[in-house]
Amino acid sequence: MNRLKLYVLCMLMVPSGILYAQEEKTPEREPGHINNNRFRQMYQEFSTPNLFRTASGAPGPSYYQQQADYKMDIVLDDETQKLYGDETITYHNNSKDYLEFLWVQLDQNVRAKDSKTPLISSSSAASAETASEFSSKHLKEPFDGGFKIEHVKDAKGKMMDYTINQTMMRINLPEALAPGEKITFSIKWWYNVNNHVVNRARSGYEHFEKDGNNLYIIAQFFPRMCVYNDVEGWQNIQFWGRGEFALPFGNYEVNITVPADHVLDATGVLQNREDVFSKEMMKRYKKALNSYDEPVLIVTQEEAEEKERSFAKKKNTWKFKAENVRDFAFASSRKFIYDMMAVDINGKKVMAVSMYPKEGNPLWEEFSTKAVASTLETYSRFTFDYPYHKAISVHSKNQGMEYPMICWNYGRPNEEGKYSDRTKYGMISVIIHEVGHNFFPMIVNSDERQWTWMDEGLNTFMQYLAEQDFQKKYLPDLEEYPSRRGPAKNIVPYMSGDQNFLSPIMSNSENIYNFGSNAYAKPATGLNILRETIMGPELFDHAFRTYSERWKFKHPTPEDFFRTMEDASAIDLDWFWRSWFFSTDYVDIGVKDLKKLYVSSIPNTRAKEYMARYNITEADLPPLVYYVQEGSDDYKESKEKGALGLSKSLDEYIQDNFSAEERANIKVPSYFYEITFEKPGGIPMPLIVEYVYEDGSKERITYPPQVWRLSDKEVIKVLASNKVLKSVIVDPDEKTADIDTSNNEWPRKDAKSEFDQFKEKVKG
Repeated sequence: MNRLKLYVLCMLMVPSGILYAQEEKTPEREPGHINNNRFRQMYQEFSTPNLFRTASGAPGPSYYQQQADYKMDIVLDDETQKLYGDETITYHNNSKDYLEFLWVQLDQNVRAKDSKTPLISSSSAASAETASEFSSKHLKEPFDGGFKIEHVKDAKGKMMDYTINQTMMRINLPEALAPGEKITFSIKWWYNVNNHVVNRARSGYEHFEKDGNNLYIIAQFFPRMCVYNDVEGWQNIQFWGRGEFALPFGNYEVNITVPADHVLDATGVLQNREDVFSKEMMKRYKKALNSYDEPVLIVTQEEAEEKERSFAKKKNTWKFKAENVRDFAFASSRKFIYDMMAVDINGKKVMAVSMYPKEGNPLWEEFSTKAVASTLETYSRFTFDYPYHKAISVHSKNQGMEYPMICWNYGRPNEEGKYSDRTKYGMISVIIHEVGHNFFPMIVNSDERQWTWMDEGLNTFMQYLAEQDFQKKYLPDLEEYPSRRGPAKNIVPYMSGDQNFLSPIMSNSENIYNFGSNAYAKPATGLNILRETIMGPELFDHAFRTYSERWKFKHPTPEDFFRTMEDASAIDLDWFWRSWFFSTDYVDIGVKDLKKLYVSSIPNTRAKEYMARYNITEADLPPLVYYVQEGSDDYKESKEKGALGLSKSLDEYIQDNFSAEERANIKVPSYFYEITFEKPGGIPMPLIVEYVYEDGSKERITYPPQVWRLSDKEVIKVLASNKVLKSVIVDPDEKTADIDTSNNEWPRKDAKSEFDQFKEKVKG
């Protein structure tokens, strides 16, 4: 065959859409452009790997982290709601750097009289306010919170020089702290404990008017060391109230003195249980150590109600030790009912614990500790075995906050003990979420001040999995757990929102619009889509577990997560990270057009044009099979001439090139469909298509997201079948967070008006 005939043959074999794009002439030469392909690698966004953090996402051979050890004596004055502390910090410089000064966090200063936090947010006058709100804003003296630092001394008792800048304190060292050395110094302080119900905060107390008692949840209560690492040096971003905490690991010895009738628990192992527990409490505690099915009450409701009237003047000191934790918190009240049960984590006994006042019953005694136990089991299965000896859920009004081994959770019935499903599932979910924070960020210790999604998003994803496990184990009659976040379709309202009020996930904690949707729901949904739709559970679970194991008790960055997920799965996800995490793009994929084709043995119009242009006859070319579109002139001509279907030459080819067995089993397609899929949205996704045939059968094909790599707007697929195609549905199970499903089906359905939709909603 000469070159001209070969050229014509090649042109005839190129799909028409590609051919026309090549033949189209541009009036003016377009300027060049940089690589804007959505599947390009993220070399520009990522920092260069180094000896601290490798390209695989694992810690490098030079990775280090600092250590801060604390010894504290704490006194809680229940009569004046003051907290007094005397702490000694030993700081270990494990870096290769000389440190000229140290940075310490003073989180309570966010509530100091001169705090700048209230000044950074916009405010406007409401149409009306309650007398209480008006009084609080304009008549009452501002709450006098914030640390009152009495002194900072070195190990020899000499005063040290320090400077306080809002919520940060710089300790100026007389000489630089050399690599490998440590320094010991002490801080004495006190502060007024805030009422967290009135002055909403992560810690404080709630006052119960009926019985005159206080319930304390105490956290961020001591000056804490900042993180110093290879990424930012000192992480000393001010605490404005939203961005949570970056903290080094260390060992704690903490003595907490409270009224003798208080029940208290905290981060760490209780050292003097027999001194602070009654004999009956010890007996019940020993029983709880072997109770794996039901919680055992250590303090009953009747006993707690009796204590509410005691108001003891004597004091008890509870002594705790904790190793390799990043923080410390405690809860104390004479109102606490106290229960425990054992959890088996791969042969290791862990205690699930709950502390709650009578106001939490009957909801809390039924579900709290079981939710703690179930959470530890699920998270340990997907990440690593829970390493600590206990996890505590503390009841607190309007709260959801986490610390190592202990967390505060809301969910309060009304005064008659009645509660709605919303309250019930809200409580279970918040307990799962806050207990889950033991894994992210208490152990996989990301920088919350900078990247909220690294703990909240990952934890919300795991919460979704844990909610399903809890339902199967403890709510078997419930058809489906009402998870708020996780399913792809639930994020659609946010993803389709006003772009003026959307931020990329990769934004600093203080600079995020729609905080809950951005930092919790969107990353959680993205991970769920990765697991269920893009990677599959087997590959995803292995990669996620690898990340968790690599970075437990360490300080990961977003890049460490992104790189590990690819390293452990052999799936290139740069396109996903870029679009889902670094942009505010959205998903919108649909069916644009469908053509029904038949095969013909005579040349179609396009073939005739080429043969005429180059003066070539049909005899000059090898036998060809031509495609004609139903209803076209080519189709009508082929039908009139009886040329539809297999040509004689194709039949001969089959006879010559297929065995008798192959010929017996061959199924020659009767229909061919050329389907054009469109992608108005910016985010690529797997193209999940369900083909529905007239006989009622269905065929589902998932085209990988890379189907969009060379054509970001449209892609064409040919479907060959012996059945008549009735409809085409894109993303039939709503697994990709597609924000506009009006284009997801062929034939296109007429969109209902907003009024018709409203009528259907009301009718339903």
